Amino acid sequence: MRSSGHSSRPNMALRHALRLAAAVGRRGCCSQHPLPPGLLQALRSVAGDPNVSVAEAVRQQHGHDESMHRCAPPDAVVWPQDVEQLQEMVALCHRHRVPMVPFGTGTGLEGGVNAVQGGVCFDLSHMATISELSVEDFSVAVEPGVTRKALNAHLRGTGLWFPVDPGADASLCGMAATGASGTNAVRYGTMRPNVLNLRVVLSDGSLLHTAGPGRSARKSAAGYDLTSLFVGSEGTLGFLTQATLRLHPLPEAVVSAACTFPSVRDAVGCTVQVLQAAVPVARIELLDEVMAGACSRYSRLELPEVAMLFLELHGSQRGLAEQQQQAEELVQLHGGSVLSWAQAPEERERLWAARHSAWFAALALRPGCQGYSTDVCVPISRLPDVVVETQRDLRDSNLTGPMVGHVGDGNFHCILVFRADDPEEAQRVHDFTERLGRRALAAGGTCTGEHGVGLGKRVLLREERGAVGLVAMRRIKDALDPLHLMNPGKVL
Repeated sequence: MRSSGHSSRPNMALRHALRLAAAVGRRGCCSQHPLPPGLLQALRSVAGDPNVSVAEAVRQQHGHDESMHRCAPPDAVVWPQDVEQLQEMVALCHRHRVPMVPFGTGTGLEGGVNAVQGGVCFDLSHMATISELSVEDFSVAVEPGVTRKALNAHLRGTGLWFPVDPGADASLCGMAATGASGTNAVRYGTMRPNVLNLRVVLSDGSLLHTAGPGRSARKSAAGYDLTSLFVGSEGTLGFLTQATLRLHPLPEAVVSAACTFPSVRDAVGCTVQVLQAAVPVARIELLDEVMAGACSRYSRLELPEVAMLFLELHGSQRGLAEQQQQAEELVQLHGGSVLSWAQAPEERERLWAARHSAWFAALALRPGCQGYSTDVCVPISRLPDVVVETQRDLRDSNLTGPMVGHVGDGNFHCILVFRADDPEEAQRVHDFTERLGRRALAAGGTCTGEHGVGLGKRVLLREERGAVGLVAMRRIKDALDPLHLMNPGKVL
């Protein structure tokens, strides 16, 4: 068994491993703390009886996301119907000093919705208005119940779309809260540059418009950038109740390809050169040998079990031919080959459906085992070395951890598949994830490119930001949530 190299870590890692081991058998554990007298009735008087629940099954459903962290249920779940109801109920919880946890669709990967201190979970799915669509200004406003797919369905026929695609059909306000990214980020960016304004309910029930009410300008030099402050705040500073988003024109033509390479280093090296050559890729995704084989079997694509890149080009019909030729030359320069180009929508969708099913494909490698997905992001120039070192670490640790990544922006994931009821294997997983995070930090990167900090990466965040950075973050938290009621136990 490999040590993390820090004398204070092994006992901590073992405790974490035992918690992971308990997660499978005890995920449904639902303890409850008594809420202050009169609070439930007051919440019901605002939202109505059907929109307040203390049922165990409902609480359990809202006590975990898609992560490995043990279910931590809230003491009650409420469904506000509009922002005014939400403000009233938040003010009630603030008055009674009760913790509050925002809940969107529960697709997070770092325990962001787990109510580790109990309290009230605010399920915002009933707030699902799409408004302020301006085709001329390329902008739209959405409430937390609107998902990525629902917005793009609403935009059908306008010539516009919202391209940030984390794979899951997540809530758009939830995506803003976690700073989500996805396969299109190399061209269209992450959530951060695509959010123009946020309507936020603060912990005392007051309402804040981060860029000012009704504003959707593409840029501003007016004071502090409050919008960016709340993007990625993971529900620890307030409830994101509306996001004004930047839309993009649909490309005239799209073409995708699967490319094979002799090794992961060759595939990542090709990615770096594609970017340096300014080939306008919209997506460029790495699958290592294990992941390529798993996706091929799971999605029945008949792909070779070798390192691969899935790439996609967006542009005009005339421009794509030149871009395809340029991409093929760079692939061949790194010993690779393009299996085929897919232009028909059904062919492209089949390829990307396989990529989006990577989680399930990885789990199929060891039926009956648990999965844990972790991510890091490093500067592009350091990416080949970090990916190869990580692959070696997985082999040395005797772990099943197929790798996949949005390598166009230096971000990659390991999907670790292991027996959570085996404390020794669970500890090896924990030790590996800490080494991976520190490897990224040593390369000038970050411990998480898009999953967020949540419960699992708080120690790494402290190392990444340093003492002064952590103090600054705590002061911001104290200023906006002085009673520390908003999603307590997360990030800081």
